[in-house]
Parts: sequence; C-alpha cells; structure tokens
Amino acid sequence: MSQRAPYACDPAHSRGREFAAADGLTRGPRGPFQRDRDRIIHSIAFRRLRHKTQVFIAPDGDHYRVRLTHSLEVAQIGRTVARALGVDEDLTEALCLAHDIGHPPFGHSGEDALDEALKEHGGFDHNAHCLRTLMRLESPYCEFDGLNLTWELLEGLAKHNGPVSEPNWALAELDAAFPLGLSDWCGLEGQVAALSDDIAYDNHDIDDGLRAGFLELDDLLTLDFVADHWRAVEARYPGAPRDRQLRELVRSQIGWMVNDLVATTRENVKGLESADAVRKSGRMLACFSPEVAEQERQLKEFMYQRLYYHPEQIETAERARRVTAGLFAAYSADPALMGAAWAQRSHEAEPDRSRHIADYIAGMTDRFAISAYARIFGETPEGLSNV
Repeated sequence: MSQRAPYACDPAHSRGREFAAADGLTRGPRGPFQRDRDRIIHSIAFRRLRHKTQVFIAPDGDHYRVRLTHSLEVAQIGRTVARALGVDEDLTEALCLAHDIGHPPFGHSGEDALDEALKEHGGFDHNAHCLRTLMRLESPYCEFDGLNLTWELLEGLAKHNGPVSEPNWALAELDAAFPLGLSDWCGLEGQVAALSDDIAYDNHDIDDGLRAGFLELDDLLTLDFVADHWRAVEARYPGAPRDRQLRELVRSQIGWMVNDLVATTRENVKGLESADAVRKSGRMLACFSPEVAEQERQLKEFMYQRLYYHPEQIETAERARRVTAGLFAAYSADPALMGAAWAQRSHEAEPDRSRHIADYIAGMTDRFAISAYARIFGETPEGLSNV
C-alpha cells in the first residue's frame, strides 16, 4: 500500500465493531479492515451474487456480467484509486465488494416488487437491505448476529451517496443499535467506492450492451467524448479486429474517468488532516471534474434511453416483477412454502411477518427464484432472459 494520507481511515484507530470480540481470539495477522473484506468474501450472501442480475436478467450467455463479476470489477477500480489517493485499500475493496449484497433477484425489477409488497410496512430499499444482510441476516458466528463489521465499513455503505436524513425502517433500526453518524458524509473510502461503481457500470454495461446487440456503435458515437476516444483507438490500432477495438474503447474510457477522479479528488482534499475532516466537509470530495461529470451524466442518460429502458428490457423486467410479486403473495398465504427453517422464524404480526418474507425473497438468486416459482405454481416462468 502507498503511504497513508492524513485524511484516510486508519485501521489502528477504528471506531470498532458493534459486538466486542472474544478476548485473545485472533486468526492470522490481519488488520480490522482486512478482516472485513475477508468476512464479506467468505459470506453466503457474497457467493449468491454470481447468479443475481446486473443488467440482463438470468443471462444464458456465459460472457455477460452478473452482480458478482461487477463487484469484483468495482473492487479493482476502487483499489487503484485508493492507492493513488493514499486512503485505505482494504477498506475501499471491502466496500466495493459489499455494495450490491442487498439487491434481490432480478435487480431493480425485484426491488420494485418488494417495495410495493411492503408499502404498508416501510417499503424495501436495496441499500438499507445491504446493511440488514451484513448486520443481522448473514450470521455464521456463535457469539452474535451478522458479520460484525467495523463502523467505518458500515458507515461507508450507509452513506456512500451522502448523508441520510430520512432512513427507512431497516437502516433506522440498525442505526439505533449501532449509530453510524447518518447526518455526516462518509469517509473518503466510501466515496471512492461509490464513484468506482459508477465508472465500472458506465463502461462495462456498454460492453455487455454491444455484445447483446442492444447498443450500436454508431449510436454511441453521437456522444462527442465517446467519439473522441473511438478515433484515438482507431488511430492507435488501425488494423485490429472490431471487437478488440471496442474493448479498447471501454478500457480507454475507464482510464480517463479514473485519472480525472484521482486528480479532482486530490485537489478537493488538500489541507484535510483527518478522516473526520472528510466527514464534516459538507460535500462529496471524491468526484469528477465539472467537465467529466457532465459527460458522465450524458453517458448515463444515453444508457437509460438505449439499454436500461430498451423495450425488450422493460418487457423482461415486468415479467420478473410479476414473478417476485407472485412469490411474495404465495409465502404470505402459506409461510411453510419457504421451508422449515424460515417458516419456523416467521411472525404472526405485521410488519415483522411481511419483512421476514421480503428478507427470504431478497436473498434469492435469479435461478432460485425461477425454480421456486415453478415449484409453487407448476409452471416455469418464460421470457426471463433476453440474451
């Protein structure tokens, strides 16, 4: 790791964990943020990301990204930026690896269905559910519930998009048990993880969209800054096959965004002498320059219009939403359908009953949700993969 900057989170001065560790119990020469990363990687919730939607629902092709591969790519970008800025690489990597753990099956389609199902009971939010999973549901230890991660890791997940003034029920309950300073910004590691996520999906979704035929290069080149990168690629590799040039385009844009993020953030943190100074700064310090931020906004708008809201994507998403809603209705009518372990922990009274069912469904992979629906309703839902 590079020399630690004064504004970095320091594992030697962590605010600790919700539950005190047993005295004298150590497993290897690891710092607290290293332990966080390892606990996340070894968790069942992390392994389930291999079969959860990134862009395309339950993709048949082996080359499309899923939540797991996306999270690994985010972590790679995050570590690079963290090293350049002198902030903690282990904490940044752990945040990147964990950031999507709260997503239910079928991505935002599944989230919309669960939010509707819980509209009378506080709703469903994947960011809050990420913390709920890590702090309460994923429980491999004998002494406590959850993974018992550090305060710095949890605050980074809770506030990576900025201070939270109105937490939903899940985050509010967790914050009451282990206060995360929701009114402040998070440390720079959490901010870097958030921007690394943007860089990864902005560009890798282009790769997947082109591969699937949902995007056309000519349409992408209507964005002037993308056209500039493409002309540079063609000039550098004039005889290369088109598919290699396209992958070079994606790499070129990632490097461009990373370099801009590092340079802009370095300017923003000058003079800051502690991680708490970052939290009290009153603004997002890890960010793009105004010019690149505007170009990144244009890219996002393009991707929503041409890929995320593509008619085939919308049709598939609606089928996935109906599957998720159907599962919730079935488990509400008969909790025994969830299986003995989950049914035994079910509740009679609301809102706990519905929230428990949502916890169960949110933990499903796309594949498990499809097979569960087939078992309950006697038919396999069709049209849930368009690639």
